[in-house]
Amino acid sequence: MGRITDCFAALRAEHKTALIPFVTAGDPQPAVTVPLLHTLVEWGADIIELGVPFSDPMADGPVIQLASERALAQGVSLTQVLAMVAAFRRTNTTTPVVLMGYLNPLEAMGYTEFAAGARQAGVDGVLMVDSPPDACSDLTDCLVQHDIDPIFLIAPTTTSQRIAQITRVAHGFVYYVALKGVTGAGHLDTASVAAKLTQIRAHTALPVGVGFGIRDAATAQAMAAIADAVVVGSALVTRIAACADQPDQVPVVAGTFLAELRAAIDNPSRSLQDTC
Repeated sequence: MGRITDCFAALRAEHKTALIPFVTAGDPQPAVTVPLLHTLVEWGADIIELGVPFSDPMADGPVIQLASERALAQGVSLTQVLAMVAAFRRTNTTTPVVLMGYLNPLEAMGYTEFAAGARQAGVDGVLMVDSPPDACSDLTDCLVQHDIDPIFLIAPTTTSQRIAQITRVAHGFVYYVALKGVTGAGHLDTASVAAKLTQIRAHTALPVGVGFGIRDAATAQAMAAIADAVVVGSALVTRIAACADQPDQVPVVAGTFLAELRAAIDNPSRSLQDTC
């Protein structure tokens, strides 16, 4: 078993929901990323989703688009992202790291070279937003051969037949996009999310994470009651962006916010007034 599988098994034994923060590698400065990853773990992250900066992040809203722009303006490349993971792994060998991004940088590097480099760096999973499973079998095969979990998205509009196709080739966990639209948009409907998770679980025993809409302790707590993992992206990146001129404050601000979410997730009966 890999780190992702082990992580979910340990959490399941403790009846806990995984907290998965998303940050963009190199934002607001490359030197901040590795210390930030360690801080996220210290304050409650079970798995880290690390964004690979890309010039046309079509599934992302303005917050994460701007994070990519800030990182790209400083020359952050896929090679550097892998180096950041390797640096994180020098002192953390247990927390799973999932790279999230878009296919072009991987194609430019070459799937085999990328998979080998990712494995050597300590990457555990890869989620390429624009790579549905039936269109990227070459990448999926390379990842599996290097013991890296290919992770796929399921949307509110995904049919039952399509869910079956996706879950047959998915590894690690399944990522449910709880909102129609880009990251950071809209409001969550807990009842509709719960119904979709039931539909997904009819096709797979993999853990199901929920993202695209976790904006505060209240939404994190609500989703933790029905999902195996809660993914927070735009709300965290917004706080990082506010510290762009004071990068030394990024880990503190991010860690404080993550601690609020962790407390809400771990205390489902606790009043939200105590966690917000």
